[in-house]
Amino acid sequence: MQERQDTPLRTLQPQPRCLRCGVTLEWSQEHSALLGCPCCSPLDEGLEDDRRGRGHWAAGRVGDIDFLGPTKTRGKFVRVPGDTDPVLVYQMLTEEWGLAPPHLVVALVGGDEVAQMKPWLRDTLRKGLVKAAQSTGAWILTNGLRFGITKHLGQAVRDHSLASTSSRVRVVAIGIAPWGAIHGREALLGAKVDEPAAYRPQDLPHGSVYSLDPNHSHFVLVEEDPSRPGATSEMRVKLLKHISLQRTGYGGTGSFEIPVLCLLVHGEPRILKRMFKGIGNSTPWLILAGSGGVADILVTLMNRGCWDTDGVHELLLDTFPNAHHSADVRSWVRLIQKILEHGHLLTVHDPEQESSDLDTVILRALVKACKSQSQEAQDFLDELKLAVAWNRVDIAKSDIFNGDVEWKACDLEEVMMDALINDKPDFVRLFVDNGVNLGEFLTYGRLQELYWAVSEKSLLHNLLLKKYEEKQMLLGGRQDPGPPGHHPPEPGDRKPRFTLYEVAKVLKDFLHDSCKGFYQKIPTEKPAKGRLFHSQKNVAELEQSCEHPWRDLFLWAVLQNRQQMANYFWPWSGPEAVAAALAGCKILKEMARLESEAESARSMKEAKYEQFALDVFGECYSNSEDRAYALLVRRTTCWSRSTVLNLATEADAKSFFAHDGVQALLTKIWWGAMTTDTAISKLVVSFFCPPLIWTNLIKFSDEELDHRDGREQFVELDSLDTEKALLLTDDDDPLDVPPGGPADQSCASVWWRFLLRRWRRFWSAPVTVFLGNVIMYFAFLFLFTYVLLLDFRPPPPLGPGAAEIMLYFWVFTLVLEELRQSFFTDEEMNILKKFKLYVEDNWNKCDMVAISLFVVGVSCRMVSSTYEAGRTVLAIDFMVFTLRLIHIFAIHKQLGPKIIIVERMMKDVFFFLFFLSVWLIAYGVATQALLHPNDPRIDWVFRRALYRPYLHIFGQIPLEEIDAARMPEMNCTNDSQEIISGLRPPCPNVYANWLVILLLVIFLLVTNVLLLNLLIAMFSYTFQVVQGNTDIFWKFQRYNLIVEYHSRPALAPPFIIISHLSQLLLSLVRQPESKQEHLERELPVGLDQRLITWETVQKENYLAKLERQHWESSEERLKHTSSKVQSLLRIVGGFKDQEKRMAMMDAQVRYCGEVLSWMAECFAQSTLRCGKEAPKTPACLTGSQPISSKDVSPRQADTGAKQEVGATRPDHPGYGASKKFPYADE
Repeated sequence: MQERQDTPLRTLQPQPRCLRCGVTLEWSQEHSALLGCPCCSPLDEGLEDDRRGRGHWAAGRVGDIDFLGPTKTRGKFVRVPGDTDPVLVYQMLTEEWGLAPPHLVVALVGGDEVAQMKPWLRDTLRKGLVKAAQSTGAWILTNGLRFGITKHLGQAVRDHSLASTSSRVRVVAIGIAPWGAIHGREALLGAKVDEPAAYRPQDLPHGSVYSLDPNHSHFVLVEEDPSRPGATSEMRVKLLKHISLQRTGYGGTGSFEIPVLCLLVHGEPRILKRMFKGIGNSTPWLILAGSGGVADILVTLMNRGCWDTDGVHELLLDTFPNAHHSADVRSWVRLIQKILEHGHLLTVHDPEQESSDLDTVILRALVKACKSQSQEAQDFLDELKLAVAWNRVDIAKSDIFNGDVEWKACDLEEVMMDALINDKPDFVRLFVDNGVNLGEFLTYGRLQELYWAVSEKSLLHNLLLKKYEEKQMLLGGRQDPGPPGHHPPEPGDRKPRFTLYEVAKVLKDFLHDSCKGFYQKIPTEKPAKGRLFHSQKNVAELEQSCEHPWRDLFLWAVLQNRQQMANYFWPWSGPEAVAAALAGCKILKEMARLESEAESARSMKEAKYEQFALDVFGECYSNSEDRAYALLVRRTTCWSRSTVLNLATEADAKSFFAHDGVQALLTKIWWGAMTTDTAISKLVVSFFCPPLIWTNLIKFSDEELDHRDGREQFVELDSLDTEKALLLTDDDDPLDVPPGGPADQSCASVWWRFLLRRWRRFWSAPVTVFLGNVIMYFAFLFLFTYVLLLDFRPPPPLGPGAAEIMLYFWVFTLVLEELRQSFFTDEEMNILKKFKLYVEDNWNKCDMVAISLFVVGVSCRMVSSTYEAGRTVLAIDFMVFTLRLIHIFAIHKQLGPKIIIVERMMKDVFFFLFFLSVWLIAYGVATQALLHPNDPRIDWVFRRALYRPYLHIFGQIPLEEIDAARMPEMNCTNDSQEIISGLRPPCPNVYANWLVILLLVIFLLVTNVLLLNLLIAMFSYTFQVVQGNTDIFWKFQRYNLIVEYHSRPALAPPFIIISHLSQLLLSLVRQPESKQEHLERELPVGLDQRLITWETVQKENYLAKLERQHWESSEERLKHTSSKVQSLLRIVGGFKDQEKRMAMMDAQVRYCGEVLSWMAECFAQSTLRCGKEAPKTPACLTGSQPISSKDVSPRQADTGAKQEVGATRPDHPGYGASKKFPYADE
C-alpha cells in the first residue's frame, strides 16, 4: 500500500505539498530530498511551503471516527508505521489530542482468545480495574478491537464514564492495534481533521480481522511490515517504557514518574516474548490466576517453587495441544525460565480465593517492584501517591511505612498536601506519625493554597467568593492594590485566588470577636485613613510558619465540613481543647443554617463538638472543681482572649451550660461572697433591715482569704486555696488590704473596714441585685397602677400630680439603665454592634416597646385633644410592663421551664390561628351574604363576618338571629337609607335559611372538634418535646439572667441613678472598673501555664477513655476477631511457601543423590582403590534387619550377577562411565 512508504516523522507532521500542482511530496532517504512531483525539484521552495501549511494533516493518517450504532460515540485515531518513535506517539496523545498525563497506565495483555468470558473475570474488570483506574485518572492500553476481553473492558469503561460526575478525572481507553487486523479499515482512509470518518462496528467471529471497539476514545493503528511481524507488540513495549520515564502529578507536571503495570489475562505462548521484553524494562506484571493460558502456567510454576524442564514442557503441551513444533516449545520453556528469574516483578492475584480488591493488588505489585530496585524514599513517592489517591492506608502502613525505608519530613510534604486537599485523614495521621512536623510544614502560604483548593460546590467557596467580590468592589472604587498575598486572577483563570483576608472575614462572621486578629499581626499603629487594608507589616507573611498550625487546620477542616479530618485535628488544636470544640460547634451551627443541601446541613447539625467540649470539661470537673471554674473564666490565648463561657454563649451550647460544673460556678457567682446555702428569707429580712448584714444571720464564704494581699495570692502556685481565692475574691478591693499592714491599724479602722466590706459584698452580690430589682419593680407597677386608676389628672395646668411625676422619673432611670446596657458595656465594640447585640435579646425588645409606648402616652396625655388617647396608650403600656415580669421569674427552677414551654406554645397558637382564620372568613362571609345581603354598614359587616363567628366557637350562638323558625316579629326594613340612619334594623333574608343552619353545624364541627383538638394535640406534642429539655433550656436562660444582673449596678431603679452618677464621675477621674472579673479573669503567667497543662492532661485522659471504649465496642471486637482470622489464614497460606521450599529441597536432594550415585558407580567401575572399605549403609535407610539372600528375587540376583561379571571384565567401561551428568538447568 502507498501509505506504508511514509516515514514515522511524516505520520505525525503535516505532509508537504507542491505549490503548483498540490501533489503530496514524499521524503526520500536515498536522495535526502522531497520527491513525488515533476514540477518540484528537491531544492526548490517546497519545504518552506510545508512549514506554511502545517495546519493540514494527510488524509487517512490522523482524524476522528464517528462510530455508528445504538450509541453514537466519537474517537480519534492515528496511523503510524511500525518503527515510529514512541516519543511522537506520546506527544500526539498529550499535546495534539489534549490528554492529561496519566497517574497510572495499565496495559491489558492477552484475553483476546477468550470468546466466552467467565462471570468472575468480567466482574474483576468491571469492578476492579476500571474502578481503580477511574479513581486515579488512568490510561488503559488494549488492542482496541471489539472481541474477547477488550470488548467487555470497553463496556465497563463506558458504564463508569456515564456514571462519573467528574470531568477532571476520567478513564481513557487507548487501543493499539495492527492496521491489517481492522475490519472495514477502508472507511478510515478518507478521514480528515475536520471530516470524521463514519465507521460501523460489528461483532465478528474469531478470525484474522475485527472491528474497532466504539467504547475506546483513542486509537494508535500500527502498519506492520510483512517481513517484520510483531511491530505492534514492540510499539506497545516501547510506548510503555517511554511513559514510565515521564513525570506527572496531582498539582502539575514534574511530581512523580508515571507508574506502569501490565495485566496478564490468559495469553497465548506468543505473549511470552513481549512479557520478557517488558520485564527487561523493569515493568511489573500482574497475573490473573484462573484466567487460563500462559497466566495459569506461570501461576502453577510460581506455586511449585522449583524448576522442572520436563514438567514445564508437559504443562505447555497440555495447555496448548496444538503446539507440535519442539523448537517452539523449547524456546517457550527458556522464556518462561528467564521470566521466573524476575519474581520481584511478578504478582499473582486470584479473585476467586482472595478478598482483596484489584486496586490493592495493583498497588502491592507496584510497591513490590519498587522495593526490589531501590530503598530510597524518593523512589516510593509514586506508589505512595497512588495509595493516597486510592485511599489505601493499610497498604501504605504494611508495605511502605514498615521500617524498610527511612522517610524524611521534606519527602512527605507533597503527599501531605495531597492528603489534606483530597480529605484523607488516615493518611494525614500516618504522615504525622512518620515525621511530618506541622509546625514547620504549615506556612501561611500553604494554608492559603488549601483554601484555594476548596470545592466550587461547597458553602465555604460561596462565602469566600462573596467576601472576595466585596473586596474587589472596594478595590475597584479605591484603586488599592490589595493586601499582601493578594493574587489577582489570571486572564484565563476563572477560579479566584482567595487570600487569608477573605478567610478571616468569613471567620469573623461566625466567631465574631473570638477570632479577632486571625492571620494578621497586631498592628503597632493605626493605619492611615482611606487605606482599605493594613500595611505589609500587619499581614502575616506567606512564608512564615503558622503560629497555631493545629488550630488553623482544625478551622480549615470545620469550614469544609470535613468532620473526620477535624476530629483528628481537634485534640491537637492547642492546649485549649474545650474552647476549640465550642468554636467548631459555633461554626457548624451557623453553616447548617446557611447550607442549602439538606444532607450537608444534617451532617453539620449532627456534629459532636459540643459533646466533646462537655465531656472534656466533665473530666476536668471530676478531677478538680476549682481549676474547672478557672478554666471557664480564663481568657484564652488561641481564641483572641475569649473565655470558654463566651464561646459557649456564641455557640448556643445549652447542653454545656447544663453541666453541673458550669451551674455550680454560676451559683457561686450568683451568691457572690455569701454562702450558697443562705436562705432567701434571711436575704429578704436583711434587705429590709440592713443592720442584720453585720450579724451572723448571713454567712460569707472564706473570709479568712479576704485578708490576704491580692498580689500575694499568686506567689504560691501549688496551693489549691490560692486558685480558689483567685476565682472567688476581688483582687483589687481597696477595703481588703490596708496600706500599712495589719499590725499598724487600730481597732477602729479594722472595724470600719469590716463594716464597709460586709456592706459592699452584700449589696454587690447578683442575688441581692436581683432581689432589689424585683422588689422595686413591683413597687413601680404598684405606682403605675395607682396613677392609672386613682391619680390620672387632666392635662396641664391641672396635672400631672406628684405620683405621676415620680412615675416619670422612675421610667427615666429605667431608660438610663437600658442605655447603659446597650452602649456602655464593652468599650472595644463599635456602637452599631453594641446596639445590634442589644436588640437581639427579645426582652430588650420588650423594654424598647414599653418605653416607646410610655413616651407616646405621656406626650398624648399632655395635650387636651389627645388626652384620652394618651390614657389608652398608657393602659396598654402597663400591660407590656407587667408582662415583663415573666423574665424575672425565669430564675425560678419550677417557673423557668414553664415559661419556655409557654413561649414554644405561642408559636403553635400562631399556626392554629392561621387555620382558624381561614374557616372564620369562609363561614362569616357566607352567612353575612345569606342573612343580611342588604346591610351596607361596614362596621356591622365586619362584626357579623368576623366577630360573631369567633364567639360561636365559645358557645355564644344567637339562634333568634340565625334560625328563621325562632326569629321574633320586628319592625325591620330593606331600605338602605333607613338602615344607615339607624331608624330601623335590616330585615334578615330567610331564603335558603337551611343552608345557614348547615354551615353553622359544619363550622362548629370543624372549629370546636377538629381545630381545637388539633391545637390541644400540638400543645401536648410541644410539651412532651420541650419537657425533656426544659431543664437544659432553663439552665441556659439562668446563665443569661445571672450575667445580666452580675453586670448591673447594685442599686435598683429609681436609686440606680446614684450608681450611674458615681460611674460617670469615676470615669472622668480614672478608668472605670469592670464587674466582669468573676466571668473573665486574666491569670498570671505561671498559673495560666499550669492550668493549660492540667487541661491538656485531662484531655488526654478523656481521649484515652474514648480509645478504650472504642476498642471495647462490639464492632471493634468483631474487627479484631476478623483480623485474627485473616492472620491465621495468612499463616496457613504461608504453609504453601513451606511446601514450595520443601519441594525445592526435595528436588535438590534428589539431584544430589543422583550425582552421588553417578560418582559411586564411576569409582566402582574405575581401577582406583581406597585403603579402607566403603562405609556401610545406615540402618535407617535399609531397615533394622539386613537383607538376606532369601529376600532377593531371582531377577535382582541375576542383575547383580551380571553387574558383577561386567565389573570383573577389564574391557568393560562400566555403567557410570556412559552416564551423563545431570545439570539443574536441564
